[in-house]
Amino acid sequence: MPINDTNYFNTYTVEKGDSLYAIARKYNINPELLATMNGLEMEDYIYPNQNLLIPKSGYSYYITKEGDTLNNVASMFKTNIADVLNDNNIIYLSEGQILVNKKS
Repeated sequence: MPINDTNYFNTYTVEKGDSLYAIARKYNINPELLATMNGLEMEDYIYPNQNLLIPKSGYSYYITKEGDTLNNVASMFKTNIADVLNDNNIIYLSEGQILVNKKS
């Protein structure tokens, strides 16, 4: 469930011959994170002129799992709950939500 906040993401327009792996390598990000952020599976086809969200540097990203709490998300980010709440507009803690944390 991608969030569309331009503070945390850039966009990339897919070019002919691109793959999720190649784009992830170009931006030095995890390809599975790239896929999930864009509502894709790793084996999904991407096509020219498709826009993808690319995470900006300076932030950590976490995709929530079933059973996550604010405490364990804050712990994973090595921060506190207040910072997690400040960095994210809406937190549902439902599986697959992308949460961000500004790196210090």
